[in-house]
Amino acid sequence: MIPYLLRRVAGAVLVLFVLSIVVYAMFYAVPGDAAKLACGPRCNPEQLAQVHDQLRLDDPLPVRYWHFLQRLFAGQDFSTGTAVLHCDAPCFGLSYQNDQQVTELISQRLPVTASLALGAMVLWLILGVGTGLLSALRRGGITERLLTWFTLAGTATPVFIIGLLLMLFCAQLRWLPFPSYVPLTENPEQWAWNMLLPWTALALIESAKYARLTRSSLLETLADDHIRTFRAYGVSERAIVGRHALRGALPPVIALTALDLGSLFGSAMLTETLFGLPGLGQLLVHSVRTIDLPVVVAVVLVTGTAVVIANIVADLLYAATDRRVTLT
Repeated sequence: MIPYLLRRVAGAVLVLFVLSIVVYAMFYAVPGDAAKLACGPRCNPEQLAQVHDQLRLDDPLPVRYWHFLQRLFAGQDFSTGTAVLHCDAPCFGLSYQNDQQVTELISQRLPVTASLALGAMVLWLILGVGTGLLSALRRGGITERLLTWFTLAGTATPVFIIGLLLMLFCAQLRWLPFPSYVPLTENPEQWAWNMLLPWTALALIESAKYARLTRSSLLETLADDHIRTFRAYGVSERAIVGRHALRGALPPVIALTALDLGSLFGSAMLTETLFGLPGLGQLLVHSVRTIDLPVVVAVVLVTGTAVVIANIVADLLYAATDRRVTLT
């Protein structure tokens, strides 16, 4: 286990290193004035000169990239003309549109995206696994056909359509409040109540995929030889499904959950924008509109790191839940 984990961590570090090179080349090494892109269209010549100096654009490209990495791991001091600001590691620079350190912007928005992703994950697992289990046990009946139609409709419907329909029902029937983020540490009950609408919108989309995966995986497990042996020995169907078949069907579901949770940190921008949640997705959309280059780079690196970590977690969880998998 330990050697495998060390190899996976080493591979993750290499992937993140390559990702940082690609991101830096895409945003800071493209033809044009990188200082103007980073500072934004409203910067005056004096501000542009400061940004040009902070990004060390007069240095060769490898040296500039080295200072970029150094800033991530060791921090950097920035001069604003009237004062010197210290940016602690990991330092992504300054947002010249917001006059704020990018790390502070990320730390303010990250809890919102994490709340959205984790809450939606719990809901889509409950709905998806439950629906897939029921569909597999009622194979060939009207229940399976209805659930199959539901999963197909959920897979084909964009999240903004479901979100708009949910908001319409909530506005007319007042079932749920319109989302307004309340930190979990301030009021857990209000936090969950206000997040229930976006959780439901995301969960209805994702649960369709998990229902189909659970159904197919469970049907495959129920056809295995050891399941037929249990039936021959008179083991009840409930015990077979609950103790053996479901456990054998869950490893791919668990692995996919880890991957989806990691990717959701970068793909939730549509949901956050639709419901007005101040998360990383909404921050990325706003930064692209205002050409806030340091923030765009930071969000891309943070979401890429989340996906890489999620891949490692998915491999470990898959091995922990499937006895046939050995980590060597």
